[in-house]
Amino acid sequence: MIKKGDCLIPSYPMLIALLLFMASCAPVISKQVRDQVRPDTTFMAVLNDPERYQGQMIVLSGVIIDAKNTKEGTLLQVLQRPASFRGQPKAVDKTEGRFLSLDSRYLDVYVYATGREVTVAGEVLGKRTLPLDTTEYTYPLIRVKELYLWPVIEKNYYDPFPYYYYNNYWWWQTNLLFIKHHRPRK
Repeated sequence: MIKKGDCLIPSYPMLIALLLFMASCAPVISKQVRDQVRPDTTFMAVLNDPERYQGQMIVLSGVIIDAKNTKEGTLLQVLQRPASFRGQPKAVDKTEGRFLSLDSRYLDVYVYATGREVTVAGEVLGKRTLPLDTTEYTYPLIRVKELYLWPVIEKNYYDPFPYYYYNNYWWWQTNLLFIKHHRPRK
């Protein structure tokens, strides 16, 4: 029961947790850049006619296929994927194609490696045709304004009924090994 004069003020740890939760829901591309993007500009439209959208800002997400350091900067070849609210590529087998993103900075290709997820915000420069297997592919070329490399999250799947649950043999073997290796020497 709350008495007169009592007020419901959340504790500091709860307030900090709430602020961190709210911050974790924010998009990874800055609001300033997102405000420059026209909502009617889709990746498929840019893929079909990159020259028409030259100079416009666009935000794309996808998975790195290849990364090369060139005289112009680091050139990332990215397989486009639909983005979540924050801009992270969704784990789906749906794509509308590929694009190239050119970052003027030197990016370590070991970090920006094949299979890593990225969100790219940048200006459409036009198109570039490169060989793809035995054919030629025309990529939209994006000059990077902001680039976000998504962290790798290791997914571990644990057996809900591990072996030692059914048989104490595992526990005994582990315990005996521990005693054997940690017994004081005489």
